[in-house]
Amino acid sequence: MSISTDINPDFVIVGETRSYNWDMIHKASRFVAGGARFIATNPDTHGPAYSPACGALCAAIERITGKMPFYVGKPSSWIIRSALNHIQGHSENTIIIGDNMRTDILAGFQAGLETILVTSGVSQMSDIEKEPFRPNHVFACAGDIDVV
Repeated sequence: MSISTDINPDFVIVGETRSYNWDMIHKASRFVAGGARFIATNPDTHGPAYSPACGALCAAIERITGKMPFYVGKPSSWIIRSALNHIQGHSENTIIIGDNMRTDILAGFQAGLETILVTSGVSQMSDIEKEPFRPNHVFACAGDIDVV
């Protein structure tokens, strides 16, 4: 997240960064509480190595303000449809590969794509049963994916 203005911004947009700090949380919370729209790139809480991701960075702002961000990235099917339109693709012949059931696979499911979960990242086999949706295919890692 970077701060573009300190004067009545219309939006607070949070993405992944390694330079997140107390001052940013304070300003963002004040702006969101004051009416700025809260936008975030994705709700991922962490990556495979437990490094904080966008959802974790948003958590402090959510708790302080009581407002949740509008996520424009995965799992929003809007971002998938936008990407497909940009490349003139179609959901019938597109596959999404991801390591997170709650973002990658959910995004594909909601957009009507074929989905492949790789269990070398965030989600494991045991996580599949926790969700009401299922990936079409599961592989241990991306290198194991053959032509589906």
